[in-house]
Amino acid sequence: MNLARFRPKIVNAAKGYNSQIFISDLSSGITVGVIALPLAIAFAIASGLKPEAGLISAVIGGFLISVFGGSKVQIGGPAGAFVVIVYAIVERYGVANLIVSTFFAGVLLFTMGLFRVGNLIRFIPVAIIIGFTSGIAVLIGLSQIKDALGLQIEKLPADFFSQIHAFYQYANTANLFAFLIALSTLALIILWPKVSGLVARVWQPISFVPGIIVALLLITIMVYLLDIPVETIGSRFGELPNQIPSPKMPALNWETAKQLFAPTLTIAILGAIESLLCARVGDTLSDDKHDPNQELMGQGIANMVVPFFGGLPVTGTIARTATNAKAGAKTPVSGVIHAVVILLIMIIAAPFASHIPMPCLASILIYIAWNMFDRTEFKRLKQFQITYQLILLGTFFLTIIFDLTVAVQAGLVLACIFFIYRISSLTRIEKLELPESFTHKDDLPVNDSVDLKNTVEAYGIYGSLFFGAIDKVEDLFNPQDPNRLKPKVIILEMHQLINIDTSGIDALKALNKSLNKHGGQLLVCCANSQPSSLMMRSGFIDEIGPENSLETLELAFERAKKLSAEACKVNVGS
Repeated sequence: MNLARFRPKIVNAAKGYNSQIFISDLSSGITVGVIALPLAIAFAIASGLKPEAGLISAVIGGFLISVFGGSKVQIGGPAGAFVVIVYAIVERYGVANLIVSTFFAGVLLFTMGLFRVGNLIRFIPVAIIIGFTSGIAVLIGLSQIKDALGLQIEKLPADFFSQIHAFYQYANTANLFAFLIALSTLALIILWPKVSGLVARVWQPISFVPGIIVALLLITIMVYLLDIPVETIGSRFGELPNQIPSPKMPALNWETAKQLFAPTLTIAILGAIESLLCARVGDTLSDDKHDPNQELMGQGIANMVVPFFGGLPVTGTIARTATNAKAGAKTPVSGVIHAVVILLIMIIAAPFASHIPMPCLASILIYIAWNMFDRTEFKRLKQFQITYQLILLGTFFLTIIFDLTVAVQAGLVLACIFFIYRISSLTRIEKLELPESFTHKDDLPVNDSVDLKNTVEAYGIYGSLFFGAIDKVEDLFNPQDPNRLKPKVIILEMHQLINIDTSGIDALKALNKSLNKHGGQLLVCCANSQPSSLMMRSGFIDEIGPENSLETLELAFERAKKLSAEACKVNVGS
């Protein structure tokens, strides 16, 4: 097999790199680095890990994805799509096994890229992607209700119904201050674009400051100065470290590792889908074309390295990638700068980050979840076919009620079933008119004319004769039907048959055997290259006889007349 070439995008970017491009990369890298910092902390906490796990992942994962990835503007790091998955893995298997799962997911991602699986990820129907992305958004938003309301729940359950029950059970522990902090954060984030637009008339740079950063800074300062009694990062986790820890070898227990197949596969598939979707978004914003296989290899390297430093899974992040592209990024160097910026802020401002209120982070994640939920597509659902609606809604609800793995598996099964049904419905077998020359008096040992049209039937096959459509062939000849004449010859005209599979061949063989048993014969004609090749290789042509495979319909009619006339002579003689 031809393996993918390992050539990171940054290698191509090095050609012709100059100071002007660097300034663009520097500006965009700083912008997206500042935005990524609170998100990395928030995603780690929402995933059931310490804040530093998110920072480590953003620094190391973001750096490696930019250096080894296949996209020009891709920004990697902790992603909202992973929050629900990681939280469930941590609760069920523990942090140590999350590290093992992430490493093996990285190995799987690299292997997928090496064997050119990158393009195959695009075959996952968009309905499934929208369904599970929106389902994850609901679960992220739901998981933040605890901190947004200040509920005194010691350990929030991972599944949907248990979370709803916990919220109901602990509703009386809500903290009014936490609720007001969360509400104020959301209001600032939502209203900031309008406020900054007005201020930008006087001072243009203000328009580049994101609302999330403004809300985070103002709310944190307000809570600190007024000593508002709400939980902060420091009160829950202690002071944040201001350095990257030394790498450690994760403890690997083979008995436990065997149970991690499903989590590993989930992380790998979700990482692949998310990163390639993100890279496509980056392409549209930067007029570039990413290398999907190199992108998967870059994602794989990042996820193999990050676990040794205690990080969580990383992938491409759509919001940060879009920000990077819009801010003017020209090469993957901007992603490298973004990672360095996070590291510098982590070293310098770690004590300040400890004062960030938990309700403030919860509101930021609720806002991100709201944007992840594809409201437009749900509003347009009634415009689509019922099959599309069932796949999208089925994946959405299964993601919420069960988990992403079940949802994607069920979505793919539904998509395959509906696809088979759709293709089989496009496959048609239509009866063809026989020429008038099929009525003869000559050369028959009877006084009256014999209408050979009653002994010959011709059909045109349109579409694909595969396992989902073979019932159409089986219906052509039913010897048990007393109300139907039994033809001596059946002609199948195949010039509009796109392809045939082995099930289709078996159906044709069964039709021929059934005809032979009742003194009849099957003829085929006008077959295209793929059906012709498979009929030859499968031995079907040998079964019916090479003389019964004709190049044109006219020759098939002539052959049918001869066979039919012979059959009539035999019948009359008997």
